[in-house]
Amino acid sequence: LKFVVSGGGSIAEHLEDFFEIVGVDILSGYGLTETAPITHVRRPAHNLRGADGRALPYTETRIVHPETYEDLPQGEQGLILVRGLQVMMGYYRNPEATTKAIDTNGWFNTGDLGWVTPQGDLTITGRAKDTIVLTSGENIEPQPVENACLRSAYIDQVMLVGQDQKMLGALIVPNFEALEAWATETGVVVHRPDGSLDLEAPPINELFRKELNREIKNRPHYRPDERVGPFVLLTEPFTMENGMLTQTLKVRRNVVSDRYRSMIDGMFA
Repeated sequence: LKFVVSGGGSIAEHLEDFFEIVGVDILSGYGLTETAPITHVRRPAHNLRGADGRALPYTETRIVHPETYEDLPQGEQGLILVRGLQVMMGYYRNPEATTKAIDTNGWFNTGDLGWVTPQGDLTITGRAKDTIVLTSGENIEPQPVENACLRSAYIDQVMLVGQDQKMLGALIVPNFEALEAWATETGVVVHRPDGSLDLEAPPINELFRKELNREIKNRPHYRPDERVGPFVLLTEPFTMENGMLTQTLKVRRNVVSDRYRSMIDGMFA
């Protein structure tokens, strides 16, 4: 096995670490259905960790301001536009959607946020529609922070919340196997009479607070406003069956938010 090609989303740091340890090069690519589907990919001879690769031949990339569409300086985060032979002609029998997605010069609005390194590598930071804006005016791209949280052995899934709040919050699906092992090893009393874990037990909440603080602070380009304040531990995972994951295993943020609306509101009450 010489290398593995990955798509469908950015690679979490702990997965980059794993493949590096086992000696397998992992090449991440970027693209959409509308771009058939690849526009950028990492190469064996130029495999920059954390990035999504350089543009394919005859493919152009622009990083623009999400509102003004003005080109931004290299290294600055903005909205990703691409142009190339692989970009679709348009949406079938939907000229309105086509006009919204592709301008008169053929630039396709990906809806993704990212930046380009001096070497020409594209780095995806999130979806424009997923950006969380705090009351301080700070914009938080949740995906990189969530990826950092997932480095914890005790966290299986996580979704950040906090739109129009003073700080971030989090919905967390624990790794129950790891949590049970921790409880056995430490001898803490965190079980209910029926034998199930009490996710509201103070020792468990203290454990997750420490895990969140450590993993987020240790992530590259950490900012203080990325710290998670309130959080809730969930008993039900995000799955395709319950509608909280897409077919490509991405979290349906709107579905999860609607499902746990009262819980989210309670976090910030």
